[in-house]
Amino acid sequence: MRRLTDQEGQKLQQIVRRGSTSSVRCRRAMMLLASAGGNRVPVIAQMVQADEDTVRDVIHRFNEIGLACLDPRWAGGRPRLLSPDDEDFVVATATTRPTKLGQPFTRWSIRKLAAYLRRVHGRVIRISREALRCLLARRGATFQRTKTWKESPDPDRDAKLDRIEHVLDRFPPWN
Repeated sequence: MRRLTDQEGQKLQQIVRRGSTSSVRCRRAMMLLASAGGNRVPVIAQMVQADEDTVRDVIHRFNEIGLACLDPRWAGGRPRLLSPDDEDFVVATATTRPTKLGQPFTRWSIRKLAAYLRRVHGRVIRISREALRCLLARRGATFQRTKTWKESPDPDRDAKLDRIEHVLDRFPPWN
């Protein structure tokens, strides 16, 4: 490792002593101070409980860019699979009644919508149910569980309901 300047040494000691910054930044500062103190990579790795390759990478980055190596520039994760146009299509599909799209049900569920999007001709959209739920929530579209009602075949149904309402009005349950 190259020799530390006075300012770099003071900054690294300040980071390690305070420990108030991120744990990654603090551990990297410890690696650099230990290396500047003459410790070898295996000893430093054991001291900060890191892999030897990680210690070497931090030291090499310090030699290249200085204290900026304390803040890793990690990538943002997996690249997006859906374009904004695809997202608009998903939301438009979710807000369209399934019967208009030739489906045999009246309301979308997350599962049915995800399955339908995988089968759409000319545009296949692969999205997990959780990612679909998050996308729709971000765009303000929500789903509630479908409620079904069954009509009674009893010809005296209305008379019985009237009788129940009469009893509830006359003898309220809270008395």
